Amino acid sequence: MASKISEVLGNAAAIAKGLTVTFKEMMAPTITEDYPAAPAKFQERFRGVHVLQRDESGLEKCVACFLCAAACPVQCIYIEAAENTATKRMSGGERFAEVYNIDYSRCIFCGFCVEACPTDAVTHGHGFEIASYNTSTLIYRKEQMLTQITAAAKPVVPLAEGAGH
Repeated sequence: MASKISEVLGNAAAIAKGLTVTFKEMMAPTITEDYPAAPAKFQERFRGVHVLQRDESGLEKCVACFLCAAACPVQCIYIEAAENTATKRMSGGERFAEVYNIDYSRCIFCGFCVEACPTDAVTHGHGFEIASYNTSTLIYRKEQMLTQITAAAKPVVPLAEGAGH
């Protein structure tokens, strides 16, 4: 009989403890963000749409090493490499990614591609509005993900031999 009474009292104490937490949350002020009128605020570690970075001279950082595609658990990254030439220099390495696509209908934003990149070419941005009724619009191409060239960083294009003099 005493065990039944202690069980009932224990259950009543658990319910009271739970209601205490509930009433504390009910009395706390409500935090409302004014989205979409004001921009959303994100933590620094937020994993949004990928961004392909450029180096200080404006060249692409991606050297088409395929490590990001190999690290992707859902195989949503597709890369085609091309060789840099004296007349067409796109990256600081021997190769560059001529085609770099990410299929966001498959991407799980795990960050493995960012961790695998040896040149820090692939990073997560803060873009999040990619919802679509058409899955073909969820395949982002290199041109959509590449950062813009700033006025301070213009690509250095070497002169062909014998040109200009």
